[in-house]
Amino acid sequence: MAKIALGSTREATQPDCIQALVVEFITTFLFVFAGVGSAMAADKLGADALVGLFAVAVAHALVVATMISAGHISGGHLNPAVTLGLLVGGHITLFRAILYWIDQLLASALASYLLYFLSGGLTTPVHTLASGVGYAQGVIWEIILTFSLLFSVYATMVDPKKGDLSGLGPTLVGFVVGANILAGGAFSAASMNPARSFGPALVTGNWTHHWVHWVGPLTGGGLAAFIYETFFVNSSYLPLHSDEQN
Repeated sequence: MAKIALGSTREATQPDCIQALVVEFITTFLFVFAGVGSAMAADKLGADALVGLFAVAVAHALVVATMISAGHISGGHLNPAVTLGLLVGGHITLFRAILYWIDQLLASALASYLLYFLSGGLTTPVHTLASGVGYAQGVIWEIILTFSLLFSVYATMVDPKKGDLSGLGPTLVGFVVGANILAGGAFSAASMNPARSFGPALVTGNWTHHWVHWVGPLTGGGLAAFIYETFFVNSSYLPLHSDEQN
């Protein structure tokens, strides 16, 4: 298991860190703008619930895949849970992770406020638990969905042994995000991303169940990173060759 690197305040003045923060802000802004915008459009058009969910899932899948690729300078995290997962694995320092978290929340807030203005004051959909879904159920939903997301990030983008998957990572991660929204959107809202939930909650002032969309994703992301780093990246157990399996 990699040790968490603390980093230092000097990072904030380094050109590569400044450049990464600018890129992370832009890509997170565009991700939230398209994601929240798709949900607002579905509401405005009066889409059937299933059709609306499918449209939102597809929009998120497409924009996640594109923004991860476009954000290669910063890593295209777009998500505090992803940043935490990479911090747990030692791929980013704690100080830079904090800067990323601030960056992501500010970008989400700006995107959500701008959507509110551009839509003429339409209601911004907020991530809340569905009727009949309790806090514990919601947290577990978000843990599992975000675990799936981070496990995919590690397997397709971070793992040095990913082989032929190189270059396909952003697209595959986008597919996972879309699939998870289809699976959990009707229950926990399938946030998987505290920043994605933060902007709409700030604009509307509706913080109902908001903590669920922090605790679940951060727990799931950190757990996935710990397990993948421990058992797959740094494991002493090597896979058997085909001739050894026979």
